[in-house]
Amino acid sequence: MEYTAHARADGNGRNGRVVSDDGQIDLKLGIPSELGGAGGGSNPEQLFAAGYAGCFMSAVASCARERKVKLAEPSVSAAVTIAHGDDGFSLSVQLTVDLPGVDRPAAKEVIEAAHGRCPYSKSVRGNIPVELLLVVGSNETVRVGG
Repeated sequence: MEYTAHARADGNGRNGRVVSDDGQIDLKLGIPSELGGAGGGSNPEQLFAAGYAGCFMSAVASCARERKVKLAEPSVSAAVTIAHGDDGFSLSVQLTVDLPGVDRPAAKEVIEAAHGRCPYSKSVRGNIPVELLLVVGSNETVRVGG
């Protein structure tokens, strides 16, 4: 099996528009005010966060099924940070996984396996930092993996 997604950016990059070939994505882009822009549109970091969260959630579900771990209302939140340093702009990712009702050891095992399976995780491994967090309480998270 194979699938290729197609999208086109026009205008002034981060101040332009991005459209997928099937029209499902048609977004105005804008530089976030935190980076000195006017905002007023989506941005590549939001799009990357959305894609990574969706892909990682699929990997979590697949790994849980293999391990016979029952999931009830699971979720993955992705935070993608762009920062300017001495070598220019770089990205980092924080994935926060909520697996209500799953005990901590099983949840950690599923998350680590998902990180090994998710195509986004494979693509960025060794290139950008990815922090994995597990929600363990209403306002508490713990780090997963090394």
